[in-house]
Amino acid sequence: MIDGLDHVQVAAPPGCEREARGFYGRLLGLRELEKPEGLRGSGVWFAAGNAELHVGVDEGFTPAGKAHPGLRVGSEAELDTLAATLTVAGADVHWDDRIAGRRRFFTADPWGNRIEVLAP
Repeated sequence: MIDGLDHVQVAAPPGCEREARGFYGRLLGLRELEKPEGLRGSGVWFAAGNAELHVGVDEGFTPAGKAHPGLRVGSEAELDTLAATLTVAGADVHWDDRIAGRRRFFTADPWGNRIEVLAP
């Protein structure tokens, strides 16, 4: 039986590693993980709570417009702070209130992949 989510992978174009570290590492605050020896050639992995977010290189990259990871922050205050940080950095932040009782917004990574960020 499945008992949790281990990781999610988003695709990115070749040469994405620097931008991945800037967006997922510095802006979103995810801790970079060391990749296993046989996979160290390209892409970047990050810790996201008890799961991981992998940025994998796709030679024929096309951004995901609908599919997306949902990243949870610890509080509504942290959600507001992260939205402000992303806005100052030039990222689009689109708040969405279609789920009652859940505060969340959507943004995009440097390559146009949709990213959801939500508070508990």
